[in-house]
Amino acid sequence: MQTNEGQAASGQGCELLTFTLGNEEYGIDILKVQEIRGYDAVTTIANTPAFIKGVINLRGIIVPIVDLRIKFKLGKVDYDQFTVVIIINVANRVVGIVVDGVSDVIALTEEQLRPAPEFSSSLDTQYIMGLGTVEQRMIIVMDIEKLMTSRDMELVDLAAA
Repeated sequence: MQTNEGQAASGQGCELLTFTLGNEEYGIDILKVQEIRGYDAVTTIANTPAFIKGVINLRGIIVPIVDLRIKFKLGKVDYDQFTVVIIINVANRVVGIVVDGVSDVIALTEEQLRPAPEFSSSLDTQYIMGLGTVEQRMIIVMDIEKLMTSRDMELVDLAAA
């Protein structure tokens, strides 16, 4: 199985769950997704960063909820009937991520996946695996496991403890 520099895409490509944040479309590995739920009230935890909305009780499991719009500084956050929480399983932990809406599941071939462009050091692209193109759509492919296990997400572990 061949792997492109830091990419999970194999010679066969990858299957992604696509979702929107603001005006952009993102994709994460479908194998990390446990379920998709509507946004519901969360229990806030004191002294957590703004992007950690709180926790929910999901069938006896305490699940921290992270709002990616706040995390990525994508402007004003409005919760409406389209706002959803994608429950993911990364590094043996269950975490919920708040997104504007879920689009669909797509399969990208290796030819449709391009490496992320290089930007200045002030722009953090370490969680971007690449850019996928499907017809006229551009999909930002995220390494959701790398993001959720990153140093600045250590408080997610505390919230889940």
